[in-house]
Amino acid sequence: MRRADPRGRKLLRRAVGGQRRDVAVGAVLGMGHQTGEALVPVVIGLAVERGVVDGDVPGLLLWLGVLAVVYVALSFSFRFSARAGERAAVTAAHRLRTELIGRVLAPEGGADEGRLPGELANTATEDARRVGAVTMALIVALAATAGLVVAAVALLMVSVTLGLLVLLGTPLLLWLGHLLSAPLERRSETEQDRAARASGVAADLVAGLRVLKGIGAETAAVARYRKVSGDSLSATLRAARAEAWQQGVVTMLTGAFIALVALVGGRLAAQGDIGLGELVSCVALALFLIGPLSEFSWVNAELAQGRASATRIAAVLDAEGAVPNPPATASPARTGRLRLRDLSYGGVRGLDLDIAPGEILGVVATDPADTTALLRCLARGADPDTGAVELDGTDLTALALADVRAAILVAEHDADLFEGTLLENVTAALPDRTSVPVAAMAASGTDEVARALPDGVHTPVTSRGRSLSGGQRQRVALARALAADPPVLVVHEPATAVDAVTEARIADGIRDVRRGRTTLLVTNSPALLAVTDRVVLLDGGTVTASGTHTSLVRESGTYRTAVLA
Repeated sequence: MRRADPRGRKLLRRAVGGQRRDVAVGAVLGMGHQTGEALVPVVIGLAVERGVVDGDVPGLLLWLGVLAVVYVALSFSFRFSARAGERAAVTAAHRLRTELIGRVLAPEGGADEGRLPGELANTATEDARRVGAVTMALIVALAATAGLVVAAVALLMVSVTLGLLVLLGTPLLLWLGHLLSAPLERRSETEQDRAARASGVAADLVAGLRVLKGIGAETAAVARYRKVSGDSLSATLRAARAEAWQQGVVTMLTGAFIALVALVGGRLAAQGDIGLGELVSCVALALFLIGPLSEFSWVNAELAQGRASATRIAAVLDAEGAVPNPPATASPARTGRLRLRDLSYGGVRGLDLDIAPGEILGVVATDPADTTALLRCLARGADPDTGAVELDGTDLTALALADVRAAILVAEHDADLFEGTLLENVTAALPDRTSVPVAAMAASGTDEVARALPDGVHTPVTSRGRSLSGGQRQRVALARALAADPPVLVVHEPATAVDAVTEARIADGIRDVRRGRTTLLVTNSPALLAVTDRVVLLDGGTVTASGTHTSLVRESGTYRTAVLA
């Protein structure tokens, strides 16, 4: 049998340990409930013995009264035990979700490497729920154990043979149940992996639905999803078969065990070793044992699934950061001077570039991959293979990531919007989210977007900004970046989805708003490049030309092809 991942076991213990109070309360009350359930057959047997065998009416009434008290106690115990267990499960799952979100959003990144957004969402929902459910499974296991112990003691008092049969047979059944849960654990982990993959692909396809329709790729997209969905279905069916097989075999073994207890009790009664009331108690206790033994089957399944999910969660939480995150130190006021010194990363090779404080620099790349590599290094989404990016003379790798992100804002082309109002999206990075940043909205053309919407800046925006057109989303994202007003702003293709008139207005607006602040416009747009102080041409991963937009159009054929073709 494969051993569980140590990281998963550690996370599982931590999740349960964080809810030890509710688990303890739920377990104590659950044991009280199961103890009461086990005592019911005993009390019924005593009532039969007194009322039917001995004809003692007062004794019969006494034991009936005791039975009523036991029923009331076990009912309340069950109610409050279930409440404590549900609270523990929900709270544990919530804390894991919070921890997962914190890790995914951590400045050092790395948690989303190789995982689609839908996969992470599945891990934060279904896997967290299954780990949280382990707390309830432990409560049920402890309660069922108490019921079995009480039943065994009661049977020992009636007959040593019956008591020993239960005490020796129950651990054997539990051991067999644990062995049978091993295939379920393996298949459950595979099931969750495939389900997460299917969710990720579905979310990816929905996000790009308009593009897929535009290029006529619906058939290929559907085929891709059918394949991953089919894989997920197959894994789910295999896990379901493993669970059904495990529960079926355990139920069969449990039934055979209960029948054996009842058979031995019946023979003892026939031989006169036990009385009528004791026989009633033995048969009723044998029937009672079905409950806790069946619960152990459920507990084994929950633990198997919880261990598999804990391993998946631990893999995300323990993912290595994409970049190191040094401790924060007191940060001086930033002038915005940037220097790229012999920078090599991806397709970029030996890049040297100095950007003066307050300069508006245009960057034109002949290869989009070089643009991606440059943006990742400037945002510290990755560290260079060699060389360095320096801010005011300090290597970015020596600065805390929070300080880097506060000083350098990289506004990428495909920036997402969020649910909320238009104003809330624009002011997302500001301390005051209620005041309208007039200059940023005007510079980006977002004021026109607001005027076209029914409630202006207070118009709700749906998830990822799907209620807006592509050009409107671009302008809102640019307004958000301009409103943040960082010392260094890097903007990547901010106006590809707007008309030429709006693009020219945005170009002038960026220059006005960012005057005196360091700005990099990474774009091939002539209108935007025309307002820069200087433009550099990145060709073959290094700077091959530098000058004003006008001079480069006149002197460089490569530049003309990249910008005007």
